[in-house]
Amino acid sequence: MSAILILVISFALLILGYFTYGSWCAKQWGLDDSVVTPAHELEDGNDYVPAKAPVLLGHHFSSIAGAGPINGPIQAAVFGWVPVLLWIVIGGIFFGAVQDFSAIFASIRHKGQSIGSVIETNIGQRAKRLFLAFSYLTLLLVVAAFASIVAGTFNGFNAEGATNLVNGQTATISVLFIVIAIIFGFLVYRKNAPLGISTIIGVLAIVLIIWLGRTFPIYMKQNTWMILLGVYIMVASVTPVWILLQPRDYLSSFLLYGMMILAVIGVFGSNPTMNLPAFTGFKSMTGQPLFPVLFITVACGAISGFHSLVGSGTTAKQLNKESDAKMIGYGGMLIECGLAVIALLAVGYLFEKGGSTMPEGTPTVVFAGGLSKMIGTFAPGAEGLTYQLLILAVSAFCLTSLDTATRLARYMFQEFFVKEGEKIEDLTGARKTLANPYVATLITVVLGIGMGMGGYAKIWPLFGAANQLLAGLALLAAAAWLGNIGKNNKMFLFPMVFMLIATITSLIITITGKFKAIAGGTGDLAAYLQLIIALVLIVLAVILAKEGFETLQKKKKVEA
Repeated sequence: MSAILILVISFALLILGYFTYGSWCAKQWGLDDSVVTPAHELEDGNDYVPAKAPVLLGHHFSSIAGAGPINGPIQAAVFGWVPVLLWIVIGGIFFGAVQDFSAIFASIRHKGQSIGSVIETNIGQRAKRLFLAFSYLTLLLVVAAFASIVAGTFNGFNAEGATNLVNGQTATISVLFIVIAIIFGFLVYRKNAPLGISTIIGVLAIVLIIWLGRTFPIYMKQNTWMILLGVYIMVASVTPVWILLQPRDYLSSFLLYGMMILAVIGVFGSNPTMNLPAFTGFKSMTGQPLFPVLFITVACGAISGFHSLVGSGTTAKQLNKESDAKMIGYGGMLIECGLAVIALLAVGYLFEKGGSTMPEGTPTVVFAGGLSKMIGTFAPGAEGLTYQLLILAVSAFCLTSLDTATRLARYMFQEFFVKEGEKIEDLTGARKTLANPYVATLITVVLGIGMGMGGYAKIWPLFGAANQLLAGLALLAAAAWLGNIGKNNKMFLFPMVFMLIATITSLIITITGKFKAIAGGTGDLAAYLQLIIALVLIVLAVILAKEGFETLQKKKKVEA
C-alpha cells in the first residue's frame, strides 16, 4: 500500500478527532476561561509560572515525546502495519488524548497538584499513597531507561574502541543546545524580548550549534555520560522552570516539528510502498501474542501514563487559561500519534519485501535510517546530514523527557510525606528532611542512574507495562473526580478497564517468565530485580484499582 495514502488518511483522522471528540470532551467537562489557573493564583517564579500557549505546547510535547512514539511502533511492527496503525489512531483519539487532556484539567482544578492529590481528594489518602509509590517506581524506570538511551546516543566509542563520529557530534550539539536554551529563557522571561524575534534567533542558533557540533565532536564513554547526565538532571530538576525547562522544551519542539516536516517531505518525495505485511496473525513474527503485547509495546504512540504525570506535574502549573488545556493536552497527544505513524512508515520502508525479519539496529537507528533513505532517493547527498539531524532530534527529546521525569519523581517523592492541607515548610523531623527538594532529587537520581547502568534493554519491557498500567490508573482518577462533581465520565470507563486488563495480563506474563528463568537456573540479577518490581507494581495497581472502582460504585448508588 502507498505510504502517502496511509499518512494522509491517518493525519486526517487525527485532525478530525481533535475538532470533534476533543471539543465534545471539553464541553462535557466544562472548561471555563474565567477560572483563574494555578499558574496565576500561585505564581512563585519557580514551578508556577504562566506560559504562552505555543511555549507550553513546546514544553509539554517535548517532555512526552521522548523515544516512546518511535521505539513503540517500530517494535510492535512485528504484528503487521494494520493493527499498529489502528491502535495508534483509535487509541490516540479515544484513549491517550482523553487521558492527557483530563490529567491537565483535573490538575488545574486541584491547585496544579499531581494526579496523586486528585486521587486523595476523590478516592482517599491511602489510595493517594499507593498511587504515589506506583508513580515514583514508574518514573525511576523512565529515568533509568532514558538515561541509558541518551548515554548510548552520546557514547563516543563503539564496541571495538574506535571513535563514533555521529555520537560525538550529537553530544556536542546537545550540550550546546542547553546553553542556548538558558540564554533564550533569560531574554524572554527576564528581558521581555519579543517571543517571535527570540524564536527566529533561537532557531538560527540551533543551525549554528549543529555546525559547531559537526566540527567539534566530544568523545566520552557511556558510563561517563551516565554520571554527567546524573549531575545534569540533578541541577535541571530543581532550577526554576523559566531558566531551562520552558525555553529548552520550546526550542527543542522546533527540532521535532522540523523532523516531522522532513519525514512528510521524504514520504511525498519518494512515494514509498509499505513493505511490511498488513497482518502477521494473532501471534507476531517472534511468537508473541497480539493481546496484550501490541497494546503495551506501542506505548506512547497511542497512550502513556507518563503523560498524565507530565500534564499534572509541570504543564498544569504553567497553564495560562483553561482553554489551552485542549490544545496542549489533547492536541499534543495527537501530534505524538502523528510521529508514531511516521515511525511505522520508516520501518515499513526498510523492511525487505517478502522477508520475515525486522531491519537491524535499534528503533532510533531504524527510524533515522528509513526516513533519511527516503530523502536520499530524490536528494542525493542529503542522506547523511538528514540521518544525523534525526538522531539529534530523538536524543534531544530523550534528554527532555529525562529531566522532566526527574522533576516529576521529585514532586512524587515529596508529596508522599505531605498530608492534605500541609505545606512542606511546616513539616518537622525526618519528614521535613525527606521532603526537601534537594534530598528528594538526590535519592531519585542515584536510584535512577544506578538502575540505568545496566542498559535500557533490561528496563524497557517493565517500563512499558508500568507506563500503560499508570495510564489506566490516571483514567480511573479522572473518572472518579468528574463523577464526584457531577460531570460526564463515561468516556473513561472502557479505556480504563481495557488498559488495566491489558497491562495486568502483561505483568503476569512477565512474572511467569521470570519465575521460570530463575527456577531453571538461567535467571541473572536483572531477572530477580524485574520479578520483584513486577510483583510490587501488580499488587499496588490491583489494590488501587479496587479502591477506585469502589468509589465509582458508591457514586452510582448515591445517584440511584
